[in-house]
Amino acid sequence: MAENSSDDIKEFWAELPHTDEDYLGSIRDWKNIHVATDGEIIWLKGFTEEQTLDSELHQLPNFLLYKLRDGLLFKKEALVPHKKMRTGLLWTPIDKALRLTFPASNQNYFGISEKVHIRLKKSDEEHPVIALISIITEIKESIVTLPKFRLEKIDWTVMEDKALFLGTPLLSLPGKTYWTKDGHLLPSGFDFEFKNLSKFLQQKYNKESDGWLLWDENGNYLSIKKADFQPLSVSSFRLTEKSREWN
Repeated sequence: MAENSSDDIKEFWAELPHTDEDYLGSIRDWKNIHVATDGEIIWLKGFTEEQTLDSELHQLPNFLLYKLRDGLLFKKEALVPHKKMRTGLLWTPIDKALRLTFPASNQNYFGISEKVHIRLKKSDEEHPVIALISIITEIKESIVTLPKFRLEKIDWTVMEDKALFLGTPLLSLPGKTYWTKDGHLLPSGFDFEFKNLSKFLQQKYNKESDGWLLWDENGNYLSIKKADFQPLSVSSFRLTEKSREWN
């Protein structure tokens, strides 16, 4: 009969200070994780071995990961236990334990009246771009030279001194590109820190699904109605440019 080794089944626990609870938002969509509080400590358990190697986890400040063996908690690669397993804890799934809040503020990069304190962070994942924001004065000479077929699949609208182009393939113009996620337009190379937050934000700020939520890297957004877009053409661009000059 083969020897039964306690290493055959690996169970991983972790802890971090309660003061760092907000950082757990980055793994809130790991629904296999359960959390419990013990004084000033938050305990976590249920990690898969693959999750213990994920960069999302190791970027959390003051985060300690353990392997559970025979009721003792061992740090990574340690041969001597660090502490005993905690008992009598009340465990809750992480996505239910961490509530999403939307505090209001009157400061916003885009000049609108409401802001939610949402963080975006750099992402290693690549996504196809669908939108482009360009400064009108920097593109007005180039856009009138583009062939008609390049413009036909693009809609656009104006935001003060900038033009927002929407559609694919995008125009080869200078500017900042965006990708789409659940009705949001996010800067290329960025994603929400709380990855499962996008649908909640749509429900709160775009209930009618009649617009786009355009985000900058600082977590500020601008709501743009889909009805504000018009098909792009050389004539529509020239007329819009002329109306801006008259104003």
